[in-house]
Amino acid sequence: MADVLLATDADWTFDEVAGALIDDETRVSRVRSGRDLLAVTEELQPELVILDLQIGSMGGMASCLELRAESDAGRLPPQKVLMLLDRSADVFLARRAGADGWLIKPLDAFRLRRGRAALAEGGTFHESAG
Repeated sequence: MADVLLATDADWTFDEVAGALIDDETRVSRVRSGRDLLAVTEELQPELVILDLQIGSMGGMASCLELRAESDAGRLPPQKVLMLLDRSADVFLARRAGADGWLIKPLDAFRLRRGRAALAEGGTFHESAG
């Protein structure tokens, strides 16, 4: 079973991501706070971490930076990170945080699956050059 970990405090975002990615071989787990992300990532070792840029208490950018710092220090295996952005202007933040890819809301199942597949294959997924 492949695990995808989503960090969002928005129920509609979870519903859209889970609806697009859950199947017989994939489980989508959720944390509602960026502060909880590291511990759950260590526990689940997900194939993909999806970060909503606008998570309460430690947003998506800070959460991504923390994952990268822990990985760089050897305390956490490298994680593939897909960031969910609110607007094209936020691409700068995703790049700065070291995200492997990003999508700009509103979301749809086709784009979510394409992003996941690209990252699973070891590539990147950058929507809108920003």
